[in-house]
Amino acid sequence: MKTSNPVLSRLGQAAERERSAGYGPYGPAGQGQPGYGQQAGYGQPAYGEAYPTATGYPASPPAVQPMTIDDVVVKTVTLLGITGISAVAAWNLIPDSATGAAWIGAALVGLVLGLVISFMRVANPALVVAYAVIEGVFVGMVSKTFESFYSGIVLQAVVATFGVFFLMAILYRAKVIRATPKFTRAIISIMAGLFAVMLINFVLALFGVNTGLRDNGALGIIFSLVCIVVASLSFILNFNEIEEGVRMGLPQRYSWTAAFGILVGLIWLYIEILRLLSFLQGGDD
Repeated sequence: MKTSNPVLSRLGQAAERERSAGYGPYGPAGQGQPGYGQQAGYGQPAYGEAYPTATGYPASPPAVQPMTIDDVVVKTVTLLGITGISAVAAWNLIPDSATGAAWIGAALVGLVLGLVISFMRVANPALVVAYAVIEGVFVGMVSKTFESFYSGIVLQAVVATFGVFFLMAILYRAKVIRATPKFTRAIISIMAGLFAVMLINFVLALFGVNTGLRDNGALGIIFSLVCIVVASLSFILNFNEIEEGVRMGLPQRYSWTAAFGILVGLIWLYIEILRLLSFLQGGDD
């Protein structure tokens, strides 16, 4: 179970440990095959055989269902729905006087949760759902602020975001863009660099230092364009992780991790498109 993707390697190792403990996939993908590190002991049925029960009828051994594409789609739609509901609620319930505080607070909490989810070795649906709720507040406050200056800009950004997402899905499906090891390393490195720059810029802004990186100028427009391109290409990594995860037989709960990756990319892309549209309309935010 080898892969050049570090995320998949980590998830693959976690799945391997589950199978080593005797919880390998059972059914079409694993029926009749011995579990990793599992041997039939004295008086125990071999793997793939039925377990006797008090009623005399055979029962299958415990199993962990493998992840499927449908699982990821359902989880992604669920997270998007939660994020959308949270955004609408924040837009309507949080007063204008608290918009800035809610925006910054949600951004910081979301960043911490995102890092925890990204680096932990076990998928945690509760944390992923909590992330969607917090990011919904962040997206709602950002959207409300931009919409107050530019009427209709939120709808334009939403349409553009999903348009880019489906375009990348088509390009990946048609194998126009593939997640080769070199491509994967390059995108991950660039993303890490961009997030580091944005985090530094955010901290400096809190102390009143304006770098011009997020202003309506040549530097701000170029940086937003770079972020949009990289955010778009990050979906190729997501699609590849999902495809490889299904092939590797990762447990079903890892579909939450895959859906989380897509949600992060969509939110990032949406915010960058929203900002770029405001620049093109002559705004300075």
